[in-house]
Amino acid sequence: MNEFLNLMNKRGYVAGCLTIGDCIELAKELNVRVSDIVIREAMVANKMTREEVTSSVMATFCHNLYAMEMGLTSGKSFIMGTVGQDLADEEVTIIGDRFVNKILKYTLAAQVGNHVVGLMPCAGTGDSCTYTGLVKALLDTLEDQQEVARLVALLLKVGVIFRAGKSTTGCNMEGFGAGAAATAAVVAEMLEATPDQVGQAITLALSPTIANPCTPRVMVAGLCAAHLGGGVLIGHLTANLVVKTNLPVTVPPDVMIALAAAVHPLSAKHIVPTVIKYMEPFFKTNEAVEYFVSQETKEQDAERIKTTIQEAQTGARALAAKANSIIKPFGDAVVGGSSQAVGSPTNTARIAHALAEGEITGVKVELYPELFARRGINIPGMLMAAVHGAGTDNAGLYRQIMSEVIDSKLQVEIVEVDEPQLQRVTIYATRKNAMIEALNRGGGRLVIKNALPSVAEAKAAARKLHIEVVE
Repeated sequence: MNEFLNLMNKRGYVAGCLTIGDCIELAKELNVRVSDIVIREAMVANKMTREEVTSSVMATFCHNLYAMEMGLTSGKSFIMGTVGQDLADEEVTIIGDRFVNKILKYTLAAQVGNHVVGLMPCAGTGDSCTYTGLVKALLDTLEDQQEVARLVALLLKVGVIFRAGKSTTGCNMEGFGAGAAATAAVVAEMLEATPDQVGQAITLALSPTIANPCTPRVMVAGLCAAHLGGGVLIGHLTANLVVKTNLPVTVPPDVMIALAAAVHPLSAKHIVPTVIKYMEPFFKTNEAVEYFVSQETKEQDAERIKTTIQEAQTGARALAAKANSIIKPFGDAVVGGSSQAVGSPTNTARIAHALAEGEITGVKVELYPELFARRGINIPGMLMAAVHGAGTDNAGLYRQIMSEVIDSKLQVEIVEVDEPQLQRVTIYATRKNAMIEALNRGGGRLVIKNALPSVAEAKAAARKLHIEVVE
């Protein structure tokens, strides 16, 4: 403990204020597990012995484990039904891994129990479902109760940080995001991960959960099961990936957690209203509450819901009408890893190349902020298309083009523009310049907004090149 305290003082850390990244760095330097640092921090911050900390950690789950048992044995939820009882049968399995199957079963049972007797929330009740499922699965699986308590301390360290970051509605900071991160940390340590690997597992687990909303789904039957269960599966996946493969992960967990917290209120403001609009027709209602709502309000609600359903059906039919046949579902292969970031910009440059005449003397590329930030992968594609007319699948030229352009002294200008989805390519040539101003679309597709010599010629060139132009 003295070595821990000395290192804390040396770094200017305060017990009770350590980030996940701080815990990882301390664990590496002291050659211990991240969970050991979490427990030591709690000992210092709360002036407790290790035994007092681990006992307190386990005691915090008394009520939530009771709620989980209710969901597993007799509970019925207005949005989850009897899923806990359904999964209580040992012959019913969701996934082959017994430990993960237990987490899923107990997590979903905890959500049922949440609707019966309530859960003690951490960031919210959603992540408490996952934590409770993890704790019960650990108790079932591990004989060493101190080992269980150590892992529970780690998951709660993740949990309390998400509790601090949750400021509004959003499953990204609760059952889905926090649940995935906590599962990743616990499973990683069970796999004897290094401290760095624990952080990498958390980072990977959070990535697909950023900005995901939740509150409207809490009123719609069934959907929470995929959020809570999905977080568990993602966490298990990422822990195994970082321990068992050489997958590169360069984003520190503290950065990913800070990103999640920063995006969280933006999701509530900008995404949730649309989610509510489309999910409202399926909200579970309480007839006793509706008794006190005016008939006029009910009629307005009914009309709004009818309109939304019609809009949704119209939108779905429009998508189906624009969809490719299943016998030709894919676009051309795209090097660089992204049809949106590389394919569409490269195709824009291909069209410009087809319209230019003479020796090419310069290329100007203008990209909206997201594409500009990803210029490391899209500029090689755009330049090979602008200079050679190369297709999106030319992997050899994609790797060589930057050195070729630098050696040739070709004038290249790369500019960021503040217009959503814009990608503009101008090619300067000895006989005729060309310019394509397009909007980026996924799958290598694009919208042609403006062009030189003309939009008509640009669209004709795109057809000849078999580039999909959409409106």
